[in-house]
Amino acid sequence: MAKIQAIRGMNDILPEQTPVWQFVESTVRNVLAQYGYQEIRMPIVEQTDLFRRSIGEVTDIVEKEMYTFEDRNGDSLTLRPEGTAGCVRAAEQHGLLFNQTRRLWYTGPMFRHERPQKGRYRQFHQIGVECFGMSGPDIDAELLILTARLWKELGLAGHTRLEINSIGTSESRRVYRSALVDYLGQFRAELDADSQRRLDTNPLRILDSKDPATRRILECAPSLEDFLDDESRDHFERLKALLDAAGVHYSVNPALVRGLDYYGKTVFEWITDSLGAQGTVCAGGRYDGLVEQLGGKPTVAVGFAMGLERLILLVETLGLVPGYVNSEADVYVTAMGDGVLAPALVLAEKLRAALPGRVIVSHCGGGSFKSQMKKADRSGAKYTVILGENEIANGTAGLKPMRADEPQAEIAQDELASALAKALAS
Repeated sequence: MAKIQAIRGMNDILPEQTPVWQFVESTVRNVLAQYGYQEIRMPIVEQTDLFRRSIGEVTDIVEKEMYTFEDRNGDSLTLRPEGTAGCVRAAEQHGLLFNQTRRLWYTGPMFRHERPQKGRYRQFHQIGVECFGMSGPDIDAELLILTARLWKELGLAGHTRLEINSIGTSESRRVYRSALVDYLGQFRAELDADSQRRLDTNPLRILDSKDPATRRILECAPSLEDFLDDESRDHFERLKALLDAAGVHYSVNPALVRGLDYYGKTVFEWITDSLGAQGTVCAGGRYDGLVEQLGGKPTVAVGFAMGLERLILLVETLGLVPGYVNSEADVYVTAMGDGVLAPALVLAEKLRAALPGRVIVSHCGGGSFKSQMKKADRSGAKYTVILGENEIANGTAGLKPMRADEPQAEIAQDELASALAKALAS
């Protein structure tokens, strides 16, 4: 019988990998807490209409990538492909946006049926940040300042760059879209296949094309900047001034648009050159019309999402995982003989109480002295506590350094915790 394996593009995160995940997640969590953001947790399954109405019917996500199915009641449900729509739905449903501002964040798995490759998976994890009820460029700037601080905390400040743009209001985009279609229509036969399709469905996405021939045609295309309304232009200029004052470096990319229909005004991406083609590690923008679009009262909003797999890959690729981030034990407590099992478990528990933050692993399952010491070595422990019948009778324990060429010592059990605290601190 064939072995059952994980679905392609949906990966297990193994015990040796989770410490790095926990390090990155806790770093993000701590930075968000500094800025007063509150966590919200949403279901991973939503009504399909939520994403059709928010992301857009003619986006790649809705057309090609969503995991959609009918439940036993015949309702169309979808594994969430992104978090913003669900966050808006939850905030509106529970009255979180009524006459108040909100700073929210969430984390969890998202699902898209894409071609799996390094840094891009069918189940992937995001951390998303959403701010509601603040219309000025100051909250846009705060999000970018916050993210810049996060890069510093992770050691990534010199390995990421910020690109920003304004895509204006829906009306200014409508006028620009018409001008862009008129221009590109002259070259339809020379465009790549995706761009030819997008010319009829979502022409602004053509600006994202990586096809060399299409890129050459776009060099002379109308610029969205020339079609911006005065309000969007003023918002963007004030945002740039705030970023300048905060010392956040950026470049304006007139071709930057986001792949989701709900964005308007400010859009941005944090990019790295260290991961090849999968260079975007964080992206977002304003979506002032989405709450109303989903049935709520008009509420301005801005947010971003970062992919954890890609962010962790970047941290690992650059060798930025701190030395203390590992899954290894600090102390391994052996038990040589059945009569020692209970005293060994009690001693290990006393050590955990006396040494908070240290990893104390108890040997379980019996075995010879040699086999227990092999397991102690494989655990990565810095010290092994050796308990046998003689040690129990004498009220002592053997303390063996595992990573240094030092002799084993016999220490009174009531002095063991202080001896270990001193040894582990050195």
